[in-house]
Amino acid sequence: MENSFVVTELPGRTLITESATYLYFSGTSYLGMARNNALQDLVQAGFANYGTNYSSSRLSNVQLKIYAEVENYLATRTKAEAALTVSSGLLAGQMVVKSLDGTGAYFYSPRVHPALWRTATDCYQGHYTDWAERIATLTSEVPDSNIVILTNSLDALTAQAYSFAWITQLSAAKTYTIVIDDSHGFGLTGVNGTGIITMLPPLPDYVQVVVVSSFGKALGIPGGVILSNARLLENLKKQAFFGGGSPAIPAYLTAFIQGEHLYQLARQRLQENIGYFTSLLHQPALFSFFPGYPIFYTKQNQLYYFLLEQKILISHFSYPTPTDSPITRIVLNSLHTPEDLKELAGAINDYCSSVS
Repeated sequence: MENSFVVTELPGRTLITESATYLYFSGTSYLGMARNNALQDLVQAGFANYGTNYSSSRLSNVQLKIYAEVENYLATRTKAEAALTVSSGLLAGQMVVKSLDGTGAYFYSPRVHPALWRTATDCYQGHYTDWAERIATLTSEVPDSNIVILTNSLDALTAQAYSFAWITQLSAAKTYTIVIDDSHGFGLTGVNGTGIITMLPPLPDYVQVVVVSSFGKALGIPGGVILSNARLLENLKKQAFFGGGSPAIPAYLTAFIQGEHLYQLARQRLQENIGYFTSLLHQPALFSFFPGYPIFYTKQNQLYYFLLEQKILISHFSYPTPTDSPITRIVLNSLHTPEDLKELAGAINDYCSSVS
């Protein structure tokens, strides 16, 4: 693959190859937890207690207490009625999609993550704001009384925040289930990292929301979660997808609970990094970004090559197919030091001067 780097260890603030070390501003480990030594210690302690994996079913006659503990913890923190953990964000999305299929008319917003697809045709290009202006009308025009709306919580590729004000415009003549993939927001956005569920407008009684998310991005552990009302989640527990799949690895879940203070510190550090970096930019309009979020998108694809010469590696890949134009982004994380950010911003300012 063009521009690919094959390495033998996971990057954190740097990426080390056989020939060079690069400052690393890519990936999705926004809080740097995948390389957080204190969290790794908690995971190791979890392995000592639970072993490396739990390959049984959640329906087994042997029940590990940690699952109920984590799910109660997540529900309390997010103020959701209930929470359900599974082995991945992809499985969380697919469980929900398959359980709702056939219950009503489906409507997808543009560029929805594959976790919420029924088939690849469910994903299409377009602008979320245009879709949001039309969705109330579109749903009112179909004969179905039950509507399922599926969307991401934000656009992590082009760093766009999404408004959900359209929920308040939906007709009260129908019932709605809104499924939101929050994998790139959960742990970062919302109240204390609780994500989109704490940012939604008040919901009328004819709307129910289901939030699905990976734990693998900001939280840095393998697993997924579904947040919704207790009735819907009880129905999910009856699905073969739930009983037939291995659950999330318990050692990681116990580390997640015990490491709450680590996540709080990492979120604080990330916000400091975002503020410092943006303060150093001479031309912030080069990027699309929104307050408090660590991704900075630019249409200036040549910036990637300019920074690469300075031993700075940013995100740059073709999307949604290998033949499409590349998406160029800078991704900050909590591990970056002020010196890292100063070097990055200085190089960007030099680039802006060279092309102006």
